[in-house]
Amino acid sequence: MANISVLLCLVITILVASGFANGSGYEPKEKIGVYELKKGDLSVKFTNWGATIISLILPDKNGKLADVVLGYDSVNEYKNDTSYIGAIVGRVANRIGGAQFTLNGTHYKLVANEGKNILHGGLRGFSDVVWKVKKYKNGGHTPSIAFTYHSTDGEQGFPGDVIVTVTYTLLGDKQLSIKMKAKALNKPTPVNLAQHTYWNLGGHNSGNILSQHVQIFGSKITLVDKGLIPTGKFASVKGTPYDFLKPQVVGSRIDKLKATKGYDINYVLDGPAGNKLKRAAVVHDSKSGRMLELSTNAPGMQFYTSNYLQDVKGKGGCVYQPHAALCLETQGFPDAVNHPNFPSTIVTPTKSYKHYMLFKFSTTA
Repeated sequence: MANISVLLCLVITILVASGFANGSGYEPKEKIGVYELKKGDLSVKFTNWGATIISLILPDKNGKLADVVLGYDSVNEYKNDTSYIGAIVGRVANRIGGAQFTLNGTHYKLVANEGKNILHGGLRGFSDVVWKVKKYKNGGHTPSIAFTYHSTDGEQGFPGDVIVTVTYTLLGDKQLSIKMKAKALNKPTPVNLAQHTYWNLGGHNSGNILSQHVQIFGSKITLVDKGLIPTGKFASVKGTPYDFLKPQVVGSRIDKLKATKGYDINYVLDGPAGNKLKRAAVVHDSKSGRMLELSTNAPGMQFYTSNYLQDVKGKGGCVYQPHAALCLETQGFPDAVNHPNFPSTIVTPTKSYKHYMLFKFSTTA
């Protein structure tokens, strides 16, 4: 009996060490590190856990520097994060209804992680894996870092092997370029990546973003059901709280959105389809004078006002609450794989994925 107990303890120890006892089973092959890019008075720090932006420091109108993205003090805290703070999310960002889809006659059942639906790639999406640092150059005219990740066939239920690369580059005067690319190696598969940084131009510890001005270059939204799954229909934003065609104060109509406790909707961005950049959004914080202008080639953008942050312990002891920041998640439309009338998110071995974002930062008096 003693020998059996010893053997049982040994088996449990092995399981715990390998990660299977807690259901994770994830053994990262790459070391987790922190990397910085700096150009002038713009500096950005990243970790290869989730290819995540962990800080972005900018001057205000008086030259005072502040970190304008939410985050944590240590990389280990990102491992326990449940809000996707600063990370790249995928293989498919946003939601897929019923955590399932049919592609070329084959039905795929995915790993649900939000009720019966799948959100941001499943229980362990791209935000919860260690990426390989493919290239790192902190110097010269265009400091940059490239992260890559090999997503395997069947990962979270998705078909086929996919190689994903995300490159962050500092350009010109206070500009951040993000290029997301993916190549399917052997099977068609949906791919829809998003950068999930939480922005507060007043500073990550300055309170809420309700007094900041936002302009969104999207005349329509994708309508959703109670589970935030698109119905397949579109609606004009005109005459609704979702109308940001002209700059509006974020908090001026947010109380009308009681079901979601704030903004959490996909905008159909105006402008041409394809790889050409178009304006997506402008954010301005009048107190600090900081301004952000975002352009993208993506067809949609999820505007989210961090409605469900609650007592999240962040950098420097700051505790983040609802509406502490806003997210500008350029993307393909949510649940596109189940709506033939939406722009396709299917990537094949002969058709790759390319998603570009360009942030321009400035100040006004």
